[in-house]
Amino acid sequence: MDADRVAAGPRTDRPARLAACLERARAGELTALDEVVEELTPLLWSVARAEGLASDDAADVVQTTWLELVRQLHMIRSPLALTAWLIQATKREAWHTGARRRKRAGPGIDFLEEVPDATPDPAEQAVSRGAHGVLWRHFAQLSERCRMLLQVIAHADRPDYAGIAEALGMPHGSIGPTRGRCLAKLRTMLLADPLWSLE
Repeated sequence: MDADRVAAGPRTDRPARLAACLERARAGELTALDEVVEELTPLLWSVARAEGLASDDAADVVQTTWLELVRQLHMIRSPLALTAWLIQATKREAWHTGARRRKRAGPGIDFLEEVPDATPDPAEQAVSRGAHGVLWRHFAQLSERCRMLLQVIAHADRPDYAGIAEALGMPHGSIGPTRGRCLAKLRTMLLADPLWSLE
């Protein structure tokens, strides 16, 4: 029984557990951040991708965010808001990365070389006809707020609603209802799509 409680503990109080890791790192035990990195990297990668970055750029942004955390260890006012701080830092770095890339691209011929071929290859066409393609096509039609919220929650084992609310600028109590409305809207679009109904 005690072993069950110990195993369940880290999953049921995630903000406090991550805050404890941060405090240990502040005390000089930097390896305490390993758990934070392992648990939150998928979430931060999703946040960076949601800002429109390619996979390589998103990976760079997440790496930069972790380095910034190490530099700012003692500047984070509330350890319990660590997830929100990391999400905001990732969004900020993703925006800067995107702006730098757009500035470098400019209107020259190099920019044209980076524009992908608009014609999908046969494999992409096959996927787009399947349920996976239908799902993501409708997901892309949701508002940016819905897409970000659903991606963040999907990548978190036990979502930290307080951190998500702060990061997305939403009232804490509205996270659950907004998530429900977003999922209901996606479900309505899918059920109305003949391609989805065929699956």
